[in-house]
Amino acid sequence: MLPDDVARAVSHYLSVADRLLPERIRGFYVVGSVALRAWRKGRSDIDFVAVVDGDLAERDMRRLALLHKVGNLPAAWQALVRARPNIPGTLNGVFVAAGDLGKPVTQIRPLASHSGPRFRRRHGFEANPVVWKVLLEKGVTVRGPAPDDLGLDPEPGKLREWNLRQLHGYWATWADNALSGKPRRKPLLPAHRVAIAAALSPPRLHHTIVTGEVISKEAAAEYALGTFEARWHPLIRLALAHRLGVPASADASVSDPRRLPRLVGEFIRDVIASADRQRS
Repeated sequence: MLPDDVARAVSHYLSVADRLLPERIRGFYVVGSVALRAWRKGRSDIDFVAVVDGDLAERDMRRLALLHKVGNLPAAWQALVRARPNIPGTLNGVFVAAGDLGKPVTQIRPLASHSGPRFRRRHGFEANPVVWKVLLEKGVTVRGPAPDDLGLDPEPGKLREWNLRQLHGYWATWADNALSGKPRRKPLLPAHRVAIAAALSPPRLHHTIVTGEVISKEAAAEYALGTFEARWHPLIRLALAHRLGVPASADASVSDPRRLPRLVGEFIRDVIASADRQRS
């Protein structure tokens, strides 16, 4: 069952989708923080997997790009009213052809995807072993058959290595940039806020590498506190407080915003080194 705010956002999104692409969206499943029971109003996005009847022609692609803008207008309006630089509550997801659902997930070529401000054709990062595992085990059905009846193949044998590749790819580059004084940025958000928000994702991957299970960022914070050295605990607690939207307890080691991106980079490097030790 969806939280009321999520249900309203999804209903609006699908009503727009059905006007732009009549009878084409045959399945719609909510994954991410909602499925993991960690969705936070005003802080979390809404992640989905949509199943499309057939392929998408050029006209369909243009309409799908428009859907991302019009379908997310309520979230954008709320962010504007509250003067927020980001837009929580945005629906982000991947569109896959119904005929491809039975393929191993790493062999699926998505039709398109929505992520943040971007619409991408013929690409979708979300078609991966982690998202497909969540979809199969915990996905919330809004439209279409239950996930158990979709014939999904999350490729569990590739789950561990896929997470290791993410750590050594995206997150190693993130850490390198932060340690070189060029941390990743987002429009209208200071670098230290971006860094704090990033701190809990690598421990999530680490947990999946160790246990084979997928957890929320909030659960990853608790896992990290019990797994990594005490010197990282103030940073982890700060990231958890940021995630929950509550005041963080004062700690001198994380009080300087200018140092936070580098500190997060150092932490990510430690997480990667620990994950590599799990491989041996």
